[in-house]
Amino acid sequence: MAKVDTELVKMILQRNELDLRVVSRIMDDIQVEMKNLVEEERPPPVKKQWCILISDPQGNLQGKDHTGWVVQIPEEESPATVQERIIKAAYDYNVTPKGRRIPVQTIGEACEVVQARIFKEHGTWIKTKEPVLMMTTDNKIPTD
Repeated sequence: MAKVDTELVKMILQRNELDLRVVSRIMDDIQVEMKNLVEEERPPPVKKQWCILISDPQGNLQGKDHTGWVVQIPEEESPATVQERIIKAAYDYNVTPKGRRIPVQTIGEACEVVQARIFKEHGTWIKTKEPVLMMTTDNKIPTD
């Protein structure tokens, strides 16, 4: 929606030879509505931190490649709560009509199927619906 300067609106109303009292009432209404719009603005966005949830069913991380999901949670929350948040969102999804027909049973299914609005209620934002390959590194740059 285009934003128009209130002085321009006032000038146009006066140019159309409207009664000064009518113009004044219209301008007062515009001011009240503008004040209401400012009050209804959204709260500031939540600061988030990035997490990677690694799929490691056997518990062996050394020397192997893994897949996982990239997730965001609020900055002040512990990354240890990521799995719990996804499970709670999956429970909420499974009680919906669609979830009762086709319930999710794994973290991977939850990341792919559960709607973003359900995750948002739990303070979780899934950034990769499909699992991504995670590579290991020694965190050094060769200086050859």
